[in-house]
Amino acid sequence: MVKLTIDGKAVEVEAGSTILDAAKKVGINIPTLCHMEMKDMCIENKPAGCRICVVEVEGRRNLAPSCATAVSEGMVVKTNTIRVLNARRVVMELILSDHPADCLVCAKNGNCDLQSMAQRLDVTEIRYAGVQSTYREDFSPSIIRDMDKCIMCRRCETMCNEVQTVGALSGVNRGFEAVVAPAFEQDLEKSVCTYCGQCVAVCPTGALTEVNNTNRVIAALANPKKKVVVQVAPAVRAALGEEFGLEPGTLVTGKMVAALRNLGFDSVFDTDFAADLTIMEEGTELLDRLTKHLNGEKTHLPILTSCCPAWVNFFEKQFPEFKDIPSTARSPQQMFGSIAKTYYADKIGVDRSDLIVVSIMPCLAKKYECQRDEFKVEGNPDVDFALTTRELGGLIKRANIDFNSLADEDFDKPLGESTGAGVIFGVTGGVIEAAVRTAYEVYTKKTLKSVDFTELRGMEGIRHATVDFDGLELNIGIAHGLGNARELLESIRRGENKFHAIEIMSCPGGCIGGGGQPWHHGKQDVLKARAKAIYAEDVGKTIRKSHENPYIIKLYEEFLGQPMSDKAHHLLHTNYFDREVKFEVKK
Repeated sequence: MVKLTIDGKAVEVEAGSTILDAAKKVGINIPTLCHMEMKDMCIENKPAGCRICVVEVEGRRNLAPSCATAVSEGMVVKTNTIRVLNARRVVMELILSDHPADCLVCAKNGNCDLQSMAQRLDVTEIRYAGVQSTYREDFSPSIIRDMDKCIMCRRCETMCNEVQTVGALSGVNRGFEAVVAPAFEQDLEKSVCTYCGQCVAVCPTGALTEVNNTNRVIAALANPKKKVVVQVAPAVRAALGEEFGLEPGTLVTGKMVAALRNLGFDSVFDTDFAADLTIMEEGTELLDRLTKHLNGEKTHLPILTSCCPAWVNFFEKQFPEFKDIPSTARSPQQMFGSIAKTYYADKIGVDRSDLIVVSIMPCLAKKYECQRDEFKVEGNPDVDFALTTRELGGLIKRANIDFNSLADEDFDKPLGESTGAGVIFGVTGGVIEAAVRTAYEVYTKKTLKSVDFTELRGMEGIRHATVDFDGLELNIGIAHGLGNARELLESIRRGENKFHAIEIMSCPGGCIGGGGQPWHHGKQDVLKARAKAIYAEDVGKTIRKSHENPYIIKLYEEFLGQPMSDKAHHLLHTNYFDREVKFEVKK
């Protein structure tokens, strides 16, 4: 332990702690900008690049960045001297002198850390003028890079390389031409980027933002020739309330449905319905592979879940030799779109080209997923537009809807009825738990005494569990965050694990921590509150097993036949591709 004094307050902290850590312990708030701390993930971004957090250390000539300066015995620190205050102001003015002044039309206006810090430091003028650095804009299907707004905090680089281990972003060039970009300054679309959106989730400015489809959805709603339906992912209902001042983990399912009806959608459906459908297909596929394995036939095990498009993008680009291992079942978003534009369109007598399917998702990769060619019929996509939770919040505010005063309403039928199993898709461990609830009863022909498989739950990055299928020990692996997914995949490569099934979600905590959710910066208390809300909705459901959903049963009776039938395979399954990235050096 090390003893020191900060602003006259004595404090004792562990050796190796920073001045910033010590200050927090005694309630002293030192302003930071580039610093990002996610200790639950053992990640700390401290490039000490911005110098906003400088402090005076007695006996040291220069000011010290508190986020990267280790404490020492007897150290005396001052965080509020005139020298410190002046230095912070000068640093902020210099940063702003090389930053676009288009705050009013910036996507991060009102949610910008740089903007907030300028207000905190009372910077109302910029005394330094000169040529500003410029960089080309980069538009991908999910993410926009506007590096003129980058302040080189390197948060995105930390998330991409240390948490997700994707390796799409790094600092390149030097001096005034320095920028965070993919290798060889490729476009994001041509890089190893998976569109998980975790870089966007931690960017303090408008340098990284999602592709906003809100105006295209408004145009569709305004078109009298189109019937516009919407589906909402399970994780959205546990986070949308945060956009309206509610505490994290406040369930707003009924208000969310009411708001969507107020916006003018013709029908409001639940992606949880398609999650139940996913379990029917993915669970059947799991049992089929498992049966073949037990009979000594050659098959691909472990089976890996396939609901997350960022995860799919990850293994297609970085582990293409594994493309036969994941389940061929489409994600719930894409299953819903396929059923909506066939089964539902036929029921209401509308041509698929006149039916617009909108998704509300916690994820930026969903924007990319619905544009994949395999999910289109003669150029017409199964899902037309995907909006994030944040975009929906903005749209509700734009429509002047008093969200918090709305009375609860129910989803429309038939594609709005779901079970508790569908709801828990939104949290890490939920997909495999939902699959086990159905697979157990189908395999054993026995009724579960309890549907709560708590051994599959938790926030550890990698989890192992064994579920007893009436004598058959089913070994299950679970990972959330692509860094943890990489670790599991590499263990498969080495032939080390004996799993029958593995669930992988790209984002910390699963979909509840998606890149399109209200800003949370990886805070575990926020993610845990959202997870608690998801499980609460599961418990509150009358039906909690996918195969007991009456509308799913009816769908198979009227349209699909049975799980894994030819028709089901055509509409609800997909293929994976080798998308190895080949860099082109720009001259």
